[in-house]
Amino acid sequence: MERTVAQIQFPAPPLPRLTRVAAYARVSSGKDAMLHSLSAQVSYYSDMIQKHPGWQYAGVYADEAITGTKDAREGFQRLLAACRTSEVDMVITKSISRLARNTVTLLGTVRELKGLGVDVFFEEQNIHTMSADGELMMTILASYAQEESRSASENQLWRIRRNFEAGMPWNGTMLGYRYDRGTLVVVPEEAAIVQEIFSDYLSGCGLDAIVKKLNTTGVRTRNGHNWCRNGVRFVLMNEAYTGGLLLQKTYRENHINKKKLFNEGQLPQYRVQDSHEAIIPAEQFAAVQAEMQRRANQCKNTGKKRNTYPFSGMVVCGICGDRYRRKMNHGKPIWVCSRYNLYGKEACSSKAVPEDVLLALAADVAPLGEITAIRAERGNALVFTLGDGSEIFKRWQDRSRSESWTDEKRAEARRKTIERNRRHA
Repeated sequence: MERTVAQIQFPAPPLPRLTRVAAYARVSSGKDAMLHSLSAQVSYYSDMIQKHPGWQYAGVYADEAITGTKDAREGFQRLLAACRTSEVDMVITKSISRLARNTVTLLGTVRELKGLGVDVFFEEQNIHTMSADGELMMTILASYAQEESRSASENQLWRIRRNFEAGMPWNGTMLGYRYDRGTLVVVPEEAAIVQEIFSDYLSGCGLDAIVKKLNTTGVRTRNGHNWCRNGVRFVLMNEAYTGGLLLQKTYRENHINKKKLFNEGQLPQYRVQDSHEAIIPAEQFAAVQAEMQRRANQCKNTGKKRNTYPFSGMVVCGICGDRYRRKMNHGKPIWVCSRYNLYGKEACSSKAVPEDVLLALAADVAPLGEITAIRAERGNALVFTLGDGSEIFKRWQDRSRSESWTDEKRAEARRKTIERNRRHA
């Protein structure tokens, strides 16, 4: 018998999996030079990751004009979300202070990522967090970064308070004025808008009516945005329009959370008379304050309990972000976006949702107590968020014309038909 020899063919070894690498970049100022720097960082990291052998590009996440002491940064949160869903194996950033200046935020983030198996590499310090001594070094260096943030904040506060003591405003970011070498200078076309707002209010217009008038006539805020109630209220309550200043009305709690607090004697306040040209006479400003107080007294809580409904505070407009509110429409309850209800389709193109539709879809999703939020999107879509963070998508149908007719509508239609027949008899 002839001997045969055959070589055993083993399957080719699998190729090593590429390391999915993302980068994080941040600048803390919105100035052009800083934004150019941010753009350069994004280009640098994109190019570096894509050219590195063994790496797979997983994106560059960036934040502009947001301080590193706050973790509520959109790009930063999107990066964390990608890491939590196993889309990233390693994160590269320029330095510890770019990721976070707050030691607690930094260590909490790094430890979470380490638990997910995600390495963080800080270029300047040449530290990999997955290494044995990485966390110890980071704790030390992050403390320096937080101290640097505190020092910068104190220097800024010192400059602001020296300006206040000299009777100078910190800036002039208000409609009607521009800040020029320590003085507020009137901008005539904007001053006319301020005067119109004061005049309309004293003529009996409410905040919503003024907002609607400004937006429908194309008048924009100092920053080019649509008006809202708070914007109009700020104009009406700003004593700077009378030519005087009240300085240091608010202050920041600390350099980490930067929470704004009203100054009720914690820090000195300074009142400056005749510091700049007035736009509104003092008498008119006083009359507006008195009228605002009068209207507020009319709306004071009389002790009567307000009605609450199953979806109160739960439904949010997916188009503009405002809350939905309940109202009656031809005797039937509906839920409608507050912005649409006040300002019309020019402000928000959302649709009202019949309450019986909400109840039916909610019952189909989960017990009402397990639903934490509802988002109304375009195309008759509702997104229900449950207590565990999961979302359930539902779509509802518009009522047919026959279904939408109430007894009142039918009676009104009959009355009009009879009147029309009489006129043509």
